[in-house]
Amino acid sequence: MTTITSASNATDVTRRLLGAGVITGPIFVSTAAIQVLTRDGFDLRRHPLSMLALGEHGWIQVINFILAGVLSLIFAVGVARRLPDGLGSTWAPKLLALYGAGLVIGGVFKADPALGFPAGAPEGYPEQLSVHGTIHAFAPPLAFLSIIAACFVIARRFSAEGMRRAAVLTRILAVACFILSVPVGPGASVRLFVAVALAFGWMTAYAVYLRRR
Repeated sequence: MTTITSASNATDVTRRLLGAGVITGPIFVSTAAIQVLTRDGFDLRRHPLSMLALGEHGWIQVINFILAGVLSLIFAVGVARRLPDGLGSTWAPKLLALYGAGLVIGGVFKADPALGFPAGAPEGYPEQLSVHGTIHAFAPPLAFLSIIAACFVIARRFSAEGMRRAAVLTRILAVACFILSVPVGPGASVRLFVAVALAFGWMTAYAVYLRRR
């Protein structure tokens, strides 16, 4: 009886950890979307999402980044508990944890003011990045590449488990996110926001799947 109870408690803990992955995306994307629509002077067609962390109300996006990162780290622990062995059992949690760490770093170290945002910022990009700006320039890309890599790792596990449709869809989403996030060409910031929403949507779906197993 004690063994059964312990196993049940362990399962409940794992489900709670995985629950962090269910709520992370909706919180981050909705909070960012509301700011995109309401922040004075912010134009997603010109300004990267990270720049929401600047200005008078920038603390909202700072918290949004850090909260999403912490929840992603918690989710990574849940994935490690749910996938104790087999393909992806090592790298999937590590890559998801790296994603979470990148989000936290991206929130702590903010981008430099540029492109006229916030009010009073230079119309172009600064000639020299600050320490904060330099660290921020590396953190979000590293985080995003990590979750894309996690998608490919988990897609391989899906294939091994005979879930070919899930594997194909996961790979397609990963490729789409990578292409959309390339920071060149028109609408780069809009495309990046779409890529972020898709990646978080995948995390939510994967978390729901693991909780139901």
